[in-house]
Amino acid sequence: MSRTIRIATFNLESLDDTGDLSFEERAAVLRPQLERLDADILCLQEVNGQREAKGEPRTLRALARLLEGGPYAAFHRTSGGEGTRLADRHNLVLVSRWPILAARQYRQDLVPPPQVRMVTADPAQPGGDAVTWDRPVLHGEIELPGGRRLHVFNLHLRAPIAAPVPGQKKNASTWKSVGGWAEGFYLASIKRAGQALEARLAVERVFDADPQALILVAGDLNAEIEQTPVRIIRADLDETGNGHLAGRSLVPLERSVPEERRFTVLHGGDAVMLDHLLVSRALLGWFRSAEIHNEALGDELIAHATVSHSPESYHAPLVARFELPEQALPDQTVTDTSAPGEPMP
Repeated sequence: MSRTIRIATFNLESLDDTGDLSFEERAAVLRPQLERLDADILCLQEVNGQREAKGEPRTLRALARLLEGGPYAAFHRTSGGEGTRLADRHNLVLVSRWPILAARQYRQDLVPPPQVRMVTADPAQPGGDAVTWDRPVLHGEIELPGGRRLHVFNLHLRAPIAAPVPGQKKNASTWKSVGGWAEGFYLASIKRAGQALEARLAVERVFDADPQALILVAGDLNAEIEQTPVRIIRADLDETGNGHLAGRSLVPLERSVPEERRFTVLHGGDAVMLDHLLVSRALLGWFRSAEIHNEALGDELIAHATVSHSPESYHAPLVARFELPEQALPDQTVTDTSAPGEPMP
């Protein structure tokens, strides 16, 4: 007998319980989407942190409220392990039916910040400035039934929107010069590719320890499958040109979805695939099917111009189904006996 496992990625689009839109209005839209995923492991992006009082550490209160009373309420959760400080916006969170054995964040730990001397900065910069990432890589190790370890990397790469350049913006949305905007776009590309490189190097560490590791890279990569950040993470054989490295490539599961359904974002009428599930060859052997729940997806560009305080996420969730082989399960049982995890406060 085998056991089905479902793993999903979903950008919740700035989940919060403060602001102009009531929390329950958002939850009424998001909860059915989460329930439909029927996931055992959730990789969530854009989960905002909240403070109970000024000066106190942030918590994931809004996420706890969203999951309360539902199928994920007693699941284990992590945003990076002990000592991790939550950001006010756009935290990464893993939610798992099974124990999370270890978790950590990588943020310029494996890739030092590149030094760039900005050529359009006003006033001119005397030396190089460090180009830092906007968000970390979240690496969780999950104990599957039968004792196998699954390495999950949850990512949210920078969007291809020009980064600030000193003295080159009139306001948040208006640039003073084309040159300034172009350099800002160049800086954003460095940030996004740097995040992808750090994720790939973290994956390489796992492969160094176990060439047959079960690895999944999930999240909003803000890039399509053939664009640079995803290519860095995939490391296809035709890119490296070395057959000895073929076992280290990661396979995009979206390829199993019919092409006309293969999109997670609508942007000005264009259907694009920005959210991905990429797996190691060992985990690919357990893969059976993938779904993209994009039937109710709105166009983000049109909505931002016409809809006031939308409760929706303008990313469709992506979920994959795996079958654990019989030899990977405990003898005589396929029942999950792990104790429920303690939700983060």
